[in-house]
Amino acid sequence: MSGAMWERGWRDRLRSQLDQPWDLIVIGGGVTGAGILREATRAGLNALLVEAADFASGTSSRSGKLVHGGLRYLRQGQVRLTVQSVREREQLLRQGRGLVNPLPEIMACFRGDPVPAWLVGVGLDLYDLLAGKWGHRRYPPSGLRELCPPLTSSDLVGGYRYFDAQTDDARLVLRVMREAVREGAAALNYTHAETLLRSCSAAVCGVVVRDQAPGAGGRSKELQARAVISATGAWADSLRTQVGGRPRLRLLRGSHLFLSAARLPLERGVSMLHPSDGRGVCVYPWEGVIIAGTTDVDHGREAETDPRMEAHEAEYLLQFLTRTFPSLELTFDDVISTHAGIRAVVNTGKADPSKESREHVLWDENGLLTVTGGKLTTFRRIAHDALRKVRARWPHRLSLERDVRVLSESPAAALREAPLDPSTRLRLVGRYGADVPALVRASRPGELEPVDGCAALWAELRWAAREEGVVHLEDLLLRRVRLGLIAPQGGIPLLERMRPIVQPELGWEDGRWNEECEAYGRLWRERYRLR
Repeated sequence: MSGAMWERGWRDRLRSQLDQPWDLIVIGGGVTGAGILREATRAGLNALLVEAADFASGTSSRSGKLVHGGLRYLRQGQVRLTVQSVREREQLLRQGRGLVNPLPEIMACFRGDPVPAWLVGVGLDLYDLLAGKWGHRRYPPSGLRELCPPLTSSDLVGGYRYFDAQTDDARLVLRVMREAVREGAAALNYTHAETLLRSCSAAVCGVVVRDQAPGAGGRSKELQARAVISATGAWADSLRTQVGGRPRLRLLRGSHLFLSAARLPLERGVSMLHPSDGRGVCVYPWEGVIIAGTTDVDHGREAETDPRMEAHEAEYLLQFLTRTFPSLELTFDDVISTHAGIRAVVNTGKADPSKESREHVLWDENGLLTVTGGKLTTFRRIAHDALRKVRARWPHRLSLERDVRVLSESPAAALREAPLDPSTRLRLVGRYGADVPALVRASRPGELEPVDGCAALWAELRWAAREEGVVHLEDLLLRRVRLGLIAPQGGIPLLERMRPIVQPELGWEDGRWNEECEAYGRLWRERYRLR
């Protein structure tokens, strides 16, 4: 099957092709599912991905945006996870420039920290050795303040400079998934996998899906497949119960604050141990704003697509900000937006949720392979592990090569004549890969300019509305172009300026546009605004 890209009318065309036997159906459209779809397609499988909400709408758009080697996991003795992470990080840095970028950081050490500064240095020694490059250096308090002037705390005793990496998590998912679709895979958002199909031997052999997009009428279809992989993260236990699996997951919530860079001017990340519990927390620049996070608390209820940060989490994050940057007198008035994501970890009953393992797990139960846990950084390694687990279900040999690029090469040369500065050109190449020449060609006069005060361009809104499977306005503003996180009031004051760009591309009548604007405004105020 040739991949159906996501321009207008794509859903109807893809629906007509669903009644075929699939080699693989992947349930879940986060980074794990996207990675499995990409690697399965590379290996020659006829693969379909279905996602109940929007692509990357769960944890994979709500992470800390860090592509890191897991320095904190060394403290917990998870050396294997750290080794895997630093190796994957280095590969993503080489291949994803503009999407995965180096992040210079400071590890600040304070009087009273539960881990002495010298021991932090030992951890960074090991961290760099695992990465195969030496990138850290120790500084006294005066040296750290030269690197980061807002570090004015009198409790600062010194620290280290080191390097990690960051990304736009939702754009990473979209790029990986679109590369899979371009090479023959199929992917449908707003398509709920309701029921697993069982063969006469009780093994899973397919899935019943229901189309939840507006205008679809909730139509359902039975889809057959040689293998079904659940990459649903925090929702994995609900499918496992259909094949007799007992609940095994612990749902943890991690929340972040997005602050004004004018109030907290940082050119590099700053990590430290939280004064109340000794957990590692950090603050760093991203897309023109500053992210502070993360919390790590039991969610305490069923998984939800749009969880909300609780008041005690916001207080926890503000506490480390005011301790680290006391002269700035930061308050909640400096917060632009928030987001919260749910991580699924195997529940071992540890009293401290931060001590549960972040390594991924695979469970094969009556033909349903569940993959959950793991890190954004290691998504391709997780995909290979999952496909190896079910490789016997296909008659031909499955070839999974680690030496093949994670991300396809981007046509950077195609933008040489575009009226863009080098940093904007690199940013577009990283986020859009092979689509970037078409994005620039589709732009109208003035649309290669930034949206007011943001890193995003007006042309990105047009492209996403035209080509990236947007079903609701929240898909566009929270995940395709991240204005819901980085623009004042979630970009709501900009909606009328966006309207002539995106409404015609989406094909929405005025009534639909107004409904979507109202729904987005409610969602942003209830789930992304600090209360």
